[in-house]
Amino acid sequence: MTTTTSPALLQPSPDVLAMIERLIAFPTVSRDSNLGMIEWIRDYLAGLGVTSRLTYDAAGKKANLFATLGEGSKPGLILSGHTDVVPVQGQAWDTDPFKATIKDGLLYGRGSCDMKSYIATALALAPRFLAAKMDAPLHLAFSYDEEVGCIGVKSLIADLQDMNLKTAGCIVGEPTSMQPVIAHKGTHRFRCCVTGREAHSSYTNLGVNAIEYAARIIVYIRQMADRFAQLETRDYGFTVPYTTMQTGLIRGGLASNIVPKECIFEFEARTMPGTDATHLLEEVESFAARLLPEMLLVEPNAKIAFERLASAPGLSTKEHEAIVQLAIALSRSKATGAVSYCTEAGLFQGAGIPTVVCGPGSIEQAHRPNEFVPLEQVAQCEAFLLRLLDPVPAFSQ
Repeated sequence: MTTTTSPALLQPSPDVLAMIERLIAFPTVSRDSNLGMIEWIRDYLAGLGVTSRLTYDAAGKKANLFATLGEGSKPGLILSGHTDVVPVQGQAWDTDPFKATIKDGLLYGRGSCDMKSYIATALALAPRFLAAKMDAPLHLAFSYDEEVGCIGVKSLIADLQDMNLKTAGCIVGEPTSMQPVIAHKGTHRFRCCVTGREAHSSYTNLGVNAIEYAARIIVYIRQMADRFAQLETRDYGFTVPYTTMQTGLIRGGLASNIVPKECIFEFEARTMPGTDATHLLEEVESFAARLLPEMLLVEPNAKIAFERLASAPGLSTKEHEAIVQLAIALSRSKATGAVSYCTEAGLFQGAGIPTVVCGPGSIEQAHRPNEFVPLEQVAQCEAFLLRLLDPVPAFSQ
């Protein structure tokens, strides 16, 4: 690890720093396998006498990991994080993104903030947890493909339900600057494929322009977004206090002198907690259905098809719930917050597991070149987790 830092800063332990360095070195970009990191964690835990349960994707190239530290007589707490990171291609990094570098009290590297520092801290402290003989176990839940739609955690949660595991709650360690977050938006991604009819561009009347029909749908999605911005009930706990929609990707056509036969675009909705994204998609589909008869007059095989790519619900945990009071006590924070990004927390909550989000670093640094986490935040995370060894009245069973 390359390091130039000031001794005056609050520092995490050497074991935690070494573990962060090891995890950042695994290039677990979502499009690639995460097995190198997952299997290393499995072997590390096995060396501590802990058995891990791995749940693989259909291709066998990615896996979730679930492990239990200790036994105890009470339901245990889940420490949850995702192992995948976003790509670095095309970003101007000043350091090797897969080599932890410390400079001026900041630890740089892909995943340093989102969210390998949290995972590493939990793993580095595992020997302490095991030696403490706690009255409730701690569960480690590490998933794949969170960055592309919270995909892997769904099978991990299904495993927990099959095991009929009784848990006290879950702390998802996404970057919140160590402030407990009790609410976040849901995220829902969709694809629309428009199929028209090719023709020479001098005879547009003989063709069905897929790009133009797609554009009409995209404009309608924008109008829906404007409606939410103007009319939806506000929740000013969020930076953007209403549901948003936007189109993020479009491709179609072969040449400017050919009426395009196909156009594909992807759009998303970031919904307020409790908003049913199914109704949003149904509204877009209903508008598209009104366009289709025009297309069929020219091309009998014309069609507009929609596909749901990924979906994760929002989180809405009440301030008085025990898991929130625990997070407040552990973090020494006097306030809770809400965020506009989405995490796996809503899925845990949907499975009946009380959940809060709290982890080191700021989401403002995630997904960017020169991603970093302040060492003080990592030290705070370490202290946060070590306080689990002390009796916490707010979370007594």
